[in-house]
Amino acid sequence: MNHEQLTSRGLSKPGTSLRYPFDPGLPVLFVGNKMFALLGTTEGIPSVNLKADPDTVWLTRETYPGTVLPGYHMNKKHWNTVVLNGKLSDEEVLDMLEESYQLTRRKLTKAVKEEYGL
Repeated sequence: MNHEQLTSRGLSKPGTSLRYPFDPGLPVLFVGNKMFALLGTTEGIPSVNLKADPDTVWLTRETYPGTVLPGYHMNKKHWNTVVLNGKLSDEEVLDMLEESYQLTRRKLTKAVKEEYGL
């Protein structure tokens, strides 16, 4: 799994866009007006910050030590950094992307959902 594949999958979802709010080299996937995936690097290896269920975020980190880390520069209760080092299958990473999208989409206001056709 790489950034291009994640971006492509993310942009295939309703109401999504790719923006660069922090740095021209740091792409971020948004659903409506909220981010759900921040594509970056961790110690020189491609990674992605994804939203996670706060009740199970710790379990994912313990299941994949060294690959799923507390969200770098993010609220550790809600975000994980997933290192794209090949230790997770593409399906597992895409499941995490889907969870992040769904968690974020759920939190959008009714007005934003209507604006983005969600």
